[in-house]
Amino acid sequence: MSSSGYLRYVALGDSHTEGLGDGDDVRGLRGWADRLAEQVARHSPGLLYANLAVRGRKAGQVRAEQLAPALAMRPDLATVVAGVNDVLRPGCDLDEVAAHVEAMFAALTAQGATVATLMVPDVGRITPLARPIGHRVLALNARIREAADRHGVVVAETAAHAAATDPRLWSSDRLHAGPLGHARIAAAVAQALGLPDSDDTWTLPLPAERTGISGWRTVGAELRWAGTFLGPWVGRRLRGRSSGDGRQAKRPALLPVAASAGDTSPSVCSATPERPDCS
Repeated sequence: MSSSGYLRYVALGDSHTEGLGDGDDVRGLRGWADRLAEQVARHSPGLLYANLAVRGRKAGQVRAEQLAPALAMRPDLATVVAGVNDVLRPGCDLDEVAAHVEAMFAALTAQGATVATLMVPDVGRITPLARPIGHRVLALNARIREAADRHGVVVAETAAHAAATDPRLWSSDRLHAGPLGHARIAAAVAQALGLPDSDDTWTLPLPAERTGISGWRTVGAELRWAGTFLGPWVGRRLRGRSSGDGRQAKRPALLPVAASAGDTSPSVCSATPERPDCS
């Protein structure tokens, strides 16, 4: 890292780091990692940024596919977030998942990078049907936090605040943050890293919303969610397929970042099938 700030930032992970829920595959995805890169670039105008994350990837796949390219870029800042896709599957071995994440922590920090990660909120508080796996998420958080401590990895405690499970921060699929949620994640990581202009406002609850939704409306919403999102997800698992099949990283090379003054439009170019060259 130079005296003016970070020079090269590389993000590793799955759909959350790719940016699902913040934009789309036509206009391009933004996401918390892009937003973090924009904040870093405000104080490090020469920042180069790559995002190697691909949706659907499990922790072992992130390690196998993304770690070597990340190391080759010699980042001085890296973020590693993986494991959610593992805990969603039955028979998940949490120790094995955490070992993959720790191996990435070890390799990147050994090369001199500042590495950051974040804690995943209890998905059972966001999606009632996911309550049976809530304990797995919390157990994985604990393992990753211990691994982070061993390697001097910065941890954004994004699961420790009630606002993290406010449905208004999440997209309609309830598995990915929405634009506001991605903005708060970026702010959390920025504060954990001690970036200039960062603070703890991301922890504040949203304004109270009107209550009084009937039980039948709640049941109806759950059924619609199950039909729209859960059913297709289960179908892919039964067929041995993933949402990331055939997909590549949206930003596989280090490219300059334009600092953003606000959150209204993406400043980081992310390739899409319609704009493969980000033009």
